[in-house]
Amino acid sequence: MTTTTLITVAPTGAESRKSDVPALPVTLAELVATGKECQAVGASVIHVHLRDDAAEPTLDLGRLKEAVAALRDETDLIVQLSSGGAVTDPEDDRLRVLDAEPDMASCTMGTVNFGDDVFLNRWAFIVELHTRMRDRGIVPEYEIFDLGQLTTLRRLLDRHGLPFGGHVHLDLVMNVPGGMPGTAEALVACVQAMRDLPEGTTFSATGIGRGTLPVLLASLSAGGHLRVGMEDTVTYAKGVPVESNAQLVARASAFARLAQRPPMTPADARALLGIPGSRS
Repeated sequence: MTTTTLITVAPTGAESRKSDVPALPVTLAELVATGKECQAVGASVIHVHLRDDAAEPTLDLGRLKEAVAALRDETDLIVQLSSGGAVTDPEDDRLRVLDAEPDMASCTMGTVNFGDDVFLNRWAFIVELHTRMRDRGIVPEYEIFDLGQLTTLRRLLDRHGLPFGGHVHLDLVMNVPGGMPGTAEALVACVQAMRDLPEGTTFSATGIGRGTLPVLLASLSAGGHLRVGMEDTVTYAKGVPVESNAQLVARASAFARLAQRPPMTPADARALLGIPGSRS
């Protein structure tokens, strides 16, 4: 059982509109301020989606490079870029995210119904993303939306080798309409299936919407780590809007301390994940 907790903040996402969620950080200045606030209350990783001047989702490479540089200058956080983008983004644009040279990037292990849309991740695309990351010294976080995607991850590692750094870390994304439910039972089933993955594999868990707290508590009890943020929920409690991403990170940190697994520092998170101390 791990003695500390890696906390990832996912502050923006690609789904919510700024007009509907005024507290959503969509400018670079808002993103950097959010990163600093969240690091101060326990986050060690920031999972980044970007918006353009109209607050619409974008994978513009110039903006991605600017965000990576700014977050490195102003925080100690591990910068993890989303390779998922929005569900409409083409594969070439999603692969080009790696040109921004983040510390980490997401790598989703299969196609999933995503509400009324389809989040497409072909096998060939998964392999290309995995191998490009290893070649460029970028650590993946393997995103798991359903139990069968753990089998896909094992197949990927068996056929194409371990990721850069040698450590396998995944994120269970739970309670997406179309994916696995955000329940303790589903999380336990995933943990049991992880026995077939390389020794030392670690996991975080993300509870979407009303799954936020059940998944958070189940992950802590199972020795897992946490992802929280306004990408995943915009309500703090029923009928109570989230005030800031730092509010969600602070709550996760408080639960981690209650579980006697206090938040991990960014330096300790780098050591766990096999990420070099600096890319500058």
